[in-house]
Amino acid sequence: MSAQQVLFDAPGPRGRRTILIGNIVGALIVLGILAWVISALAGKGQLTAGMWTPFLESRTWQFFILPGLLNTLKAAGISIVTSVLFGLVFGVGRLSHSVPIRWIAGVVVEFLRAVPVLLMMIFFWLALGSSGSVNPQDAPLIAVILALTLYNGSVIAELVRSGVHGLPKGQREAGMAIGLTRNQSLRNIEVPQALIAMLPALISQFVVILKDSALGFIITYPELLQFTRRLGVGEGNVIPSLFVAAAIFILINFALSTLATRLSVLLSFRTKGRKPAAKGSIALDASTPAPT
Repeated sequence: MSAQQVLFDAPGPRGRRTILIGNIVGALIVLGILAWVISALAGKGQLTAGMWTPFLESRTWQFFILPGLLNTLKAAGISIVTSVLFGLVFGVGRLSHSVPIRWIAGVVVEFLRAVPVLLMMIFFWLALGSSGSVNPQDAPLIAVILALTLYNGSVIAELVRSGVHGLPKGQREAGMAIGLTRNQSLRNIEVPQALIAMLPALISQFVVILKDSALGFIITYPELLQFTRRLGVGEGNVIPSLFVAAAIFILINFALSTLATRLSVLLSFRTKGRKPAAKGSIALDASTPAPT
């Protein structure tokens, strides 16, 4: 029995027919809304060739699109690395056998997960700007990285905790059987396996980090969305500029989502392809001499 069958009953002929009708009606509604939007834009002259001509010029990409994209990727790339480090530290902390450490890590993770990432960006931006501890030009970037790190790092910490709890109990017992302590087993055996199992979910969280980096334009961080808005204001084609920015975000996120899907399929295939050893048999590696 599959996990899908456990969660809910498979629909019968009438249920499948109802689902098909609902999908068709929903698709028609979406297509109707899309046609209405395109018609409205065409009526306002937003789809004329002149509105899209600036994107065929090299200066547009050199001074607007590419600098904004690089700033977006820089903020997202740094945030991904720091979020993973934060998530590993607090994820292991939530799995600690020390009650104070586990309690402190739990409070920090749950608090940061409950705070909106935009609110954290604005808070750090104002705090850094008023403190004078950093260059005012660097304050927006640092605020974006801090907010994305704390929020997404707390989510990754939960992924680590749930991934370790989802492992078979025999993993820890096997580690302790070869002389490892519980903490050594956690660091060297359980957490690495949990990260591999949760890799598709981690990559999906990276997509969230990339999308949330666009919120930096609210605190004047010059990322892709802000650069395209400047271009739109200067050229009088704000809506086409936002369409181009959306298309770039969609392409990058689609690439990451496709990678997550393929990794999920690959890991599922490798897991299903493993055959358990026969009862009473002993696994031998190349360095172990065969019994005579």
